[in-house]
Amino acid sequence: SGSVPLLFTAAGLFRADHGEGIGVQLPAHIFRNAFIDGVQPAVVSAAAVLLLLAAAEHIGALHRFNHLTQGDLLRRLPLGQLLHAVQSGRYDPNRIALIISQTGGGCRATNYISFLRKALKACGLTQIPLLSFNMAGLDHNPGFRLDWAFMRRAIMGCFYGDCIMRMLYRVRPYESEPGGAQKLADKWAEIGIRNVAEGSLIRCYRNISRMVREFDTLPLRSIPRKPRVGLVGEILLKFHPDANNAAVDVIEAEGGEAVMPDLLDFFLYGFYDDIFRYKALQGRRRNAVLSRLALQAMLFLRLPLRRALQKSARFDAPLPFRMLLKQVDGIVSLGHQTGEGWLLTAEMVELIHSGVPNILCMQPFGCLPNHITGKGVLKELKRRYPGANIAAVDYDPGASEVNQINRIKLMMAVARDAREEHSPDGAR
Repeated sequence: SGSVPLLFTAAGLFRADHGEGIGVQLPAHIFRNAFIDGVQPAVVSAAAVLLLLAAAEHIGALHRFNHLTQGDLLRRLPLGQLLHAVQSGRYDPNRIALIISQTGGGCRATNYISFLRKALKACGLTQIPLLSFNMAGLDHNPGFRLDWAFMRRAIMGCFYGDCIMRMLYRVRPYESEPGGAQKLADKWAEIGIRNVAEGSLIRCYRNISRMVREFDTLPLRSIPRKPRVGLVGEILLKFHPDANNAAVDVIEAEGGEAVMPDLLDFFLYGFYDDIFRYKALQGRRRNAVLSRLALQAMLFLRLPLRRALQKSARFDAPLPFRMLLKQVDGIVSLGHQTGEGWLLTAEMVELIHSGVPNILCMQPFGCLPNHITGKGVLKELKRRYPGANIAAVDYDPGASEVNQINRIKLMMAVARDAREEHSPDGAR
């Protein structure tokens, strides 16, 4: 049927056929976030156009449906983006289909599709098909399937996003030429977009090796290593700068170095959950076998990325997944699988073990699972690691942004005091 644009938001997708050619469009203000820049082409196909919507510009599109979202920012971001897009006049509402993700289980994101259906009905757009993108078999969508070409591009998008994010945040606080690190990240984001669109995994590995070498040789100032701050929490809140009020920018402005765990670990965590459910609970053997195969395949595909980072003089490779599992021994059970579950605790322990004792634990409005495996384990973590400096910050619509920034500033003040007690390492 010709070129079919595939448009992507931070938590949803929508697909429209309006006869445009292949291309990529990016809002400039969101391009500063390395993760979103790198992962955005994950679902591009050979006849698709990708658009990452700017949440800050479109969140008001859901203001008429505040009674549906109950002030929940994490609902308003993806739903507001999608509603703004379909009402913008740019797309033919009779030739468009929306896709939004569902997590399954007790996570409230499972219900977002119902809110979107209600909002479309209120807008008089009930003719628009609404598809569910999920791995839990919640909804069956005729004509939509995940094939190898789709999954390969999704994995490549994660590789690029995780690498760019890891390296940019490591070098940007020390760059000799202001803006040099971001310029290099922008260059490789564009290369990654083209590579994901063509779908060559071999070229992806070559590009990542070249990218690591270029970031390794970026001129840096010879100054003491700044306090390193890990960011953990609910997945959208952690990665989306509009959801967390640009927490990375705040940390860097306060003289810190941001450290963000990889997105790919979240998907590995999801696959392992099926394996654990079969071993310890009442999971299905078939699901466990398929998830084990998927887990092993993704770990195998990530090996070249890990090797490239291991050869680097500046950057650390991701922790092996089997080691990530061991981080939570004696703290939480691997049966905590709702939301970010045990992975949230594992990421905090991993950060502490890797020399990042300062952690910003971001909690969204009403996310009870993450309050258990995030804020709920802080006392035990501080008992085990007395030097840990962990701040839990609630990102609610009713919470003042000033209070959130002040919490981060207070954490940074404690981090600077602790750094002065130790001999700093050079930035290089």
